[in-house]
Amino acid sequence: MQPLKGVTVVSVEQAVAAPFATRQLADLGARVIKIERPGTGDFARGYDTTVRGLSSYFVWLNRSKESLTLDLKRPEAAGVLAQLLARADVFVQNLAPGASDRLGTAAPALRQRHPRMIVCTVSGYGADGPYSRKKAYDLLVQSEVGLVSITGSEDAPAKAGISVADIAAGMYAYSGILTALLVRTSTGRGTAIDVSLFDAMTEWMAQPALFAGYGGTPPPRAGANHASIAPYGPFRAGDGGTVALGIQNAREWNAFCAGVLGQPALAGDARFSSNSARVENRTELHAAIESAFAAMSTAGLVERLEAAGIAWARTNTVAEFLEHPQLTGRDCRREVGSPAGPVRVTVPPVRMDGVEPAMGDVPALGQHTDAILAELGVTGETMAAWRKEGVI
Repeated sequence: MQPLKGVTVVSVEQAVAAPFATRQLADLGARVIKIERPGTGDFARGYDTTVRGLSSYFVWLNRSKESLTLDLKRPEAAGVLAQLLARADVFVQNLAPGASDRLGTAAPALRQRHPRMIVCTVSGYGADGPYSRKKAYDLLVQSEVGLVSITGSEDAPAKAGISVADIAAGMYAYSGILTALLVRTSTGRGTAIDVSLFDAMTEWMAQPALFAGYGGTPPPRAGANHASIAPYGPFRAGDGGTVALGIQNAREWNAFCAGVLGQPALAGDARFSSNSARVENRTELHAAIESAFAAMSTAGLVERLEAAGIAWARTNTVAEFLEHPQLTGRDCRREVGSPAGPVRVTVPPVRMDGVEPAMGDVPALGQHTDAILAELGVTGETMAAWRKEGVI
């Protein structure tokens, strides 16, 4: 079973946020028609060439979709888009500020013409407010919401290593569309959804905002350590190996001191007897832990952590992650087709009984143009003329 079979999504999308949302709809069986620029397509196709000559971003975000090339600035394209929208359940766009107004795809206009349609607009800063027309990319939004200021080491701020603002917005767009589809089953009406990278990261920054707003100071940059929990971060064993610890309550702290460090009295030391005290005295805490770990091998340390029931992890590289036994044990990877041949990708993280994700091919640019236009009644002669003129 594919829960969204029969749902048609038309998307004028590029980069990460909107494609991430629509790919997840495609994973659930929705038909996703991705409109791309003739000749160049979604500019994420050119981000890199690491996956057999294809962009790792595009492969990640666009499996199971149909690619239709269409120059939306041309009058011929307007008629094609209108026909597609008349058949669509969902329309997703993440155009530059003002572009949807010029194309006639702004949510109010579409909702008036198609009351059952769900229109999802993904933007940098939202539909209104003083930043509504401002261009936005992941790093810029991370910077505006203060995430960069609390990420990195004490000496230097850093952005998150993945596109968290885009991913957050894509997830909220996806969940918003699913909610709107559910509501439509009872009301018969669609809705407009406004999702922005800024709003998504505002939600994700809620805890640091509460911490700073009520505490008077922001969470300090703590590198790989936790700003407000200790010990929580990477520690080196005597043979050079590194393990990450995550100790979050008094029971675990007592077990760690007795069973791993072999120093049960340390748990009652006034400098370390509560989490707040350990955070305040983090330098002395780390020195005490690293001194004890210096006499242990990584294997011996792991054995003690396991016996004491302490949460720990290896600090894997990405290459080591790709060989992770949990990926194999849970059958987390599949082969899908692409213009460069089969590529291995990860399965969607939500597993539902009786539901097999679609996991279709990554499309070549314009791969489905002729088939989609033929559905709309466009003749081969017209297609040939449009291709020559750059319409498709």
